[in-house]
Amino acid sequence: MKNNFMNKNNRETFKVEWNDPKNAGLDLDQGIDYDERLAPHFTLREMCYSQTCVRLGIINRMNQPEVIIARLRTLCQKVLEPLRQACGKVVVVSGYRSDCVNYVVGGVTNSQHRLGEAADLYTPTKERAREYFDFIRNNLEFDQLLLERNTKTGHFWVHVSYTERRPNRQMVKTLTSNL
Repeated sequence: MKNNFMNKNNRETFKVEWNDPKNAGLDLDQGIDYDERLAPHFTLREMCYSQTCVRLGIINRMNQPEVIIARLRTLCQKVLEPLRQACGKVVVVSGYRSDCVNYVVGGVTNSQHRLGEAADLYTPTKERAREYFDFIRNNLEFDQLLLERNTKTGHFWVHVSYTERRPNRQMVKTLTSNL
């Protein structure tokens, strides 16, 4: 079964392929080893997992797996693993997003998630979000660092990105949204 979603910004249509939810939206037809370790405490599976894919039964397909996986590995090694070593367990709630998944979740069209360069980190409390945010800001190289809060639910999360395509900007922002 397929549905089409129209991106209102650039009028592209994304075909959504329904998948077995037990596969968590992973594209098993590409021969990718999702159990590959990108860093000692992070696997490709967790960097590609999408709760939205599970809920909607869609596939988070990589157009250029070699490029995306290399970028995810760099993000894990340069940012997420050092964060984990300093602060303990880190849970990624959104890593790589295909164009389709990014559209469905309402991501911006130039999202670094689409390039394998960004991750959103679960934080159970505001204090934990601030701990992650401060450690990354004060100790690591990054491109973008956002401390985000959903004003409807009160939940906080940290968005961080790292790129090798250009110099990292070290851009820091605190945002709230009414998602």
